[in-house]
Amino acid sequence: MSAKSPHPVTTSSYSARAAKATHPLSNYLLRLMSIKHSNLCLSADVSNANQLLNLADTIGPSIVVLKTHYDLINNWDYNPTTGTGAKLARLARRHGFLIFEDRKFGDIGNTVQLQYTEGTAKIIEWSHITNVNMIPGKAVVDSMADAAVRWRERKRYEVKTDISVGTPRAESVDSDNSDGEDVTKTPVPEMESGLEAYKGARDGRKASIVSITTVSQRFEPANSPRNWESFGEDEEEVIYPGIEEAPLERGLLILAQMSSKGNFMTADYTQACVESARDHKNYVMGFVSQQSLNSVPEDSFLSMTPGCQLPPEDAEEDAVMEGDGKGQQYNTPKKIVGLLGNDIAIVGRGIIKAANPRAEAERYRRSAWVAYEERIAV
Repeated sequence: MSAKSPHPVTTSSYSARAAKATHPLSNYLLRLMSIKHSNLCLSADVSNANQLLNLADTIGPSIVVLKTHYDLINNWDYNPTTGTGAKLARLARRHGFLIFEDRKFGDIGNTVQLQYTEGTAKIIEWSHITNVNMIPGKAVVDSMADAAVRWRERKRYEVKTDISVGTPRAESVDSDNSDGEDVTKTPVPEMESGLEAYKGARDGRKASIVSITTVSQRFEPANSPRNWESFGEDEEEVIYPGIEEAPLERGLLILAQMSSKGNFMTADYTQACVESARDHKNYVMGFVSQQSLNSVPEDSFLSMTPGCQLPPEDAEEDAVMEGDGKGQQYNTPKKIVGLLGNDIAIVGRGIIKAANPRAEAERYRRSAWVAYEERIAV
């Protein structure tokens, strides 16, 4: 695709695309981009959990996606409710960004399903988005889509258990549940004697035990705020203003093109990625690619592009960017977003290694956003 023959999606605003998006997470991300005036993703390739969390907290206001490599973190806490993933999820809600675990799954379907949903990391629990290398074939996307659907169904409801201890009242004894709530009250063994003692007191007999313990179980939506009460109790739970919490649905990006020099991703491979995405529009959000891969009128995929770097502030933005000497090739936000039609610029070391990462993130955000505004104004 070139700027001379853009796909209609490329010239549409993010808000207009959000209105037509059928994938819940794509809809959410496009709206978030419009609200924050950001199409920036931070690639947080660091090796320490505290550094990762600090970056997420510091750079969060400037980005719409945080890209992680959990297996780079040497002290990742795998606790599902208080660990590193849970803390990232809290920061994502506070600052308004999605978490993208750059796992690049690439194995047979059954193995990929287990890697995605099980194991120590349980990536699907805390990462909104992940990606896949389609070298094993289309079956890998089929399997991940199936795993995401089954996980979503399991997450619709969870059991909440309440335990209360107290002295029963006359009007509460032998009463039934008439409010229609799906509640099951199960007495613990010891409380039978307490109940009998209370009845005896009501009948004029002396009571020796006047306490009763009830275990109540009820079903609540899995995305209830109570899910996050088990950590961060010293801080108020905050949701980014102007938008609701991200949906529970998960999304996939297909690794269709790479920015590394000499990679083996041929045109045939890239086309196969596009065809697989079209087969799974309810799960596949788009691509990690070097250019927009929307080509037919029905396409509306997002494209996220790594290898983004700005020249120093005192240099021209169109300056030629050199690689990192390890195969990585760089392009500016103006080229990635403006010329090649991509949606989100992925930046890593350009921000992380800056003297002032927060200020540098804002410089990247402004540059990528201006490129987008100029693109849709054509």
